[in-house]
Amino acid sequence: MSTLLTKFDSWLADGGPAALVLREQLMPVEGRDGVFFPPTYASGQGDSKFPGGYNIDGPFNGQPDGENICLVDSVGSQANRVEPEFAKEMYRGLVPQITIKAGDREVNLLEAGHRAGDAVIRCTELGKEVNAAFKSVLNGDAGPLAKIAPTSLVFGAWDSRDTQAKLPRVVSSTIRAFNVKKLTRSAQFVPAVDYVAEGVLEEPTDKATKDAYSQMGFTHVPSTGSHGGIIATGGIRREATLNLAALRLIKAGKDDPAALRRYILGLALVAFTHPSAFVGYLRQGCTLVLDPEAKPSARDCSIVHCDGRREPQSIAQQDAMAFAGAAAAKFGVGNNQAVEFSKDAAKRDVSGEGGKAGKKGKKSTKDK
Repeated sequence: MSTLLTKFDSWLADGGPAALVLREQLMPVEGRDGVFFPPTYASGQGDSKFPGGYNIDGPFNGQPDGENICLVDSVGSQANRVEPEFAKEMYRGLVPQITIKAGDREVNLLEAGHRAGDAVIRCTELGKEVNAAFKSVLNGDAGPLAKIAPTSLVFGAWDSRDTQAKLPRVVSSTIRAFNVKKLTRSAQFVPAVDYVAEGVLEEPTDKATKDAYSQMGFTHVPSTGSHGGIIATGGIRREATLNLAALRLIKAGKDDPAALRRYILGLALVAFTHPSAFVGYLRQGCTLVLDPEAKPSARDCSIVHCDGRREPQSIAQQDAMAFAGAAAAKFGVGNNQAVEFSKDAAKRDVSGEGGKAGKKGKKSTKDK
């Protein structure tokens, strides 16, 4: 057997390391003291007291100027950035390419929010096969699912609408900023013409008309005190984990699990070492890069053993690709397929005839 194929077998053996962990020190492209924009979130529902806006926890010492932590990119968002990379030419041979045509839109399963548990695949001719694959996972065999949607085993999935099968994330990543100062910004829209003064529009006499003028750009519109970004005085850090302990739990039924686990590890390493999917342009006003002057290092990658020992580990993307290619060839990548979304299947799903969701009113809260 190729030494390349067995290169990481010590990681997959019983008693192997707990995880591969990476910490990266980041900064805005404008510089360490640059202003950048985290995501904004809607206010919380029910008992949640989250008012909406930036997700900032703290201050932790009870003082107005105490330490705080701001979420810059969530686990779900980070997965959303890297999983579609497997549809690109360089990586597409590592995983089956499942495309779904829904109306005039064609969607790759790699783009679906709930992966193999998403309605977009459930309501196709592959729905029964995916359902059987989830049931197989519950019965101790993840092989069938790996033939259809192996990235569901890498980034996690929950078949919340039917079998309730839950797959833990093998690769997870989050970006947080520390000790942030929140800014606000204001703006004033000035129309090209004073339409009322010039007599080309009538003076609005009621609120509905005034609002319509404002929405369509016919009047001055002030915007004050809106979200203006943050400055991270305590730095920005991305933390990524390749959970080897979770990966070793993946079972292959009566077959030898080595080929399956090597395959999923190969995909996980490709995702973990991807050079640009996790950082770079995250959203308008938020482009992050490595901080070359960070101490002790901008990048700290370690194998963490179950007894807490940490050993420096360096894995290049090209090495990850070589291993992933060998593991994929040995396991056998599933077939590419193109299917159509079924409106009738969706109607049955909503009515409760196509699964458990309609009968029990189950609703997933898991993001990608």
